[in-house]
Amino acid sequence: MVETIAAQVKRVHQMGVQVALVVGGGNIFRGMSATERGFDRATGDYMGMLATVINGLALQDALERAGIPARTMTAIQMPQVAEPYIRRRAVRHLEKGRVVILAAGTGNPYFTTDTTAALRAVEIEADVILKATKVDGVYTADPKRDPTATKFERLGYMEVLNRGIEVMDNTALTLCMDNGVPIVVFNLLTPGNIERVILGEEVGTLVGAAT
Repeated sequence: MVETIAAQVKRVHQMGVQVALVVGGGNIFRGMSATERGFDRATGDYMGMLATVINGLALQDALERAGIPARTMTAIQMPQVAEPYIRRRAVRHLEKGRVVILAAGTGNPYFTTDTTAALRAVEIEADVILKATKVDGVYTADPKRDPTATKFERLGYMEVLNRGIEVMDNTALTLCMDNGVPIVVFNLLTPGNIERVILGEEVGTLVGAAT
């Protein structure tokens, strides 16, 4: 999976696009799930943040093996492992043609990876957030459970909030809405999808200002 993502990012990087990646850690440890089992919420969230660093380093290694310069930056300081996240330094890496991998969430418990992506996107003035998932967009219901579910091609921020549609958590979505950052929800498992989104093809679901 890591090599698949790296290969897709490489193609986009070679198009001259600046790429920052926010990684999760759910495949290793998920804070919310741990809380349901009795873990202290803050402790569980910190453990989840550390899991994202493991994934970030794996992705950095895969990108570098593919010939793409990459830097992992973490919101929790661990200088022997990765650079601390500093906004101006992250922007400078992007300007120099490096892929920036943003790990350890926001560095605070109670904030999701979605919120991290929204916050970092606003900070580095990203043009768009690409939310990579296992489905090809946002549906009226779970398409794996409901065969009548239909896909939304486009949604407004307020429509998502008012209808309680699961795109991102409300904190992240509101941050995107307040700062005009569009979101494209797409299937990462389809090879070439990141490139298709960047090229403006109608892939997944676009969440943005109402038209």
